[in-house]
Amino acid sequence: MTTIPEAPDILSPEFAADPYPAYRILREHHPLLHHKGTDSYLLSRYEDVARAFRDPVFTTDNYAWQMEPAHGGRTLPQMSGREHAVRRALVAPAFRGRELRETFLPVIERNARELIDAFRDAEEADLVEQFATRFPINVIVDMLGLDRADHDRFHGWYGAVVAFLSNLAQDPGVAAAGRRAGEELAAYLRPVLRARRAGPGDDLLSRLCTAEVDGVRMDDQDITAFVSLLLSAGGETTDKALALLFRNLLAHPDQLAAVRADRSLIPAAFAETLRYTPPVQMIMRQPAADVTLSGGTVPAGATVICLIGAANRDDSHYARPDSFDIFRTDLNPVGAYSAAAEHVAFGLGRHFCVGALLARTEVETGVGQLLDAFPVMEFADGTAPGDDGVFTRGPRALRLRLGRDVTRSGAAGTA
Repeated sequence: MTTIPEAPDILSPEFAADPYPAYRILREHHPLLHHKGTDSYLLSRYEDVARAFRDPVFTTDNYAWQMEPAHGGRTLPQMSGREHAVRRALVAPAFRGRELRETFLPVIERNARELIDAFRDAEEADLVEQFATRFPINVIVDMLGLDRADHDRFHGWYGAVVAFLSNLAQDPGVAAAGRRAGEELAAYLRPVLRARRAGPGDDLLSRLCTAEVDGVRMDDQDITAFVSLLLSAGGETTDKALALLFRNLLAHPDQLAAVRADRSLIPAAFAETLRYTPPVQMIMRQPAADVTLSGGTVPAGATVICLIGAANRDDSHYARPDSFDIFRTDLNPVGAYSAAAEHVAFGLGRHFCVGALLARTEVETGVGQLLDAFPVMEFADGTAPGDDGVFTRGPRALRLRLGRDVTRSGAAGTA
């Protein structure tokens, strides 16, 4: 008789240390699990997670308590129907096409270069602290046309809001800090928004102040909530993705060498990183009616946790899912940054991440400049660091030995 393994606890230290063995147990034996600690239903199979992102019966009503208190208002992921379509149309143009290439790509390139300049001549650097955590937030602040002297303030607010959203254990101190960060951000932006409405410029904040679709404009609360969402969602995904991408490539020197030789492989390396080690490991939904899935039925009104990290390692959808392979044929990098993506790291369907192309542009720019600056990159202690976090996940630090001497040995790591 086969013994069914006990269901893992997503709040346990063992899960936090390495969730992927737990994900396999959940997929194979507990595909729909009511988790008592969070009073939520866990979905772990690709087909179920993809359905939860695409099927309109799965709402984002849970965001009223999960996100809104920190953001200070309703955001795109909470909206549906015409409200969602109009609000998305108001903000989306800045994150795609000519606007992204011509207006904001120079901002991205400048910020990457300035951060790299600070350690360009160093023998060692922590890629997390000195680049990855700073880069996307600095870019967003500059896109908004805000004071560059306030980069550190925005970095602090970003950290507090992300901690609020990641607070599965409902720590009251973390919750209070997240709400306080939202209030401070709103107070900071109020006079700036008044000035931009009176005299708009070419920055993103001015565009948000003046944009109009079907007679609808964004008020101050709409814009403040969107800025908070942009800082948390845009910062966290790119921050951790950059560190994870380099960690994964350094741990597979042959694939790193391929990317160095052919920079057109960077989108494939990013897509595979999003699949193999997604920065955001879980997203919540709330069904409006009872829904039957592969493991049973979820009752209407329940909180559902879609385990992105589990779905992206489902062997019914991917060959060799526990292997990092930028050349895999079951993940098309061309569509990896659209609602037709074959991974679920950015969501799917109507709530697919509006900033996916911005993230791709930031990653392509940052990776390209780092590879140009440092022909030699190695793990400082010779081993790949592990990841930290449950809701979002990535290396806490990534200390690298850096060099310009290409005669030295290539990047070392563990395959």
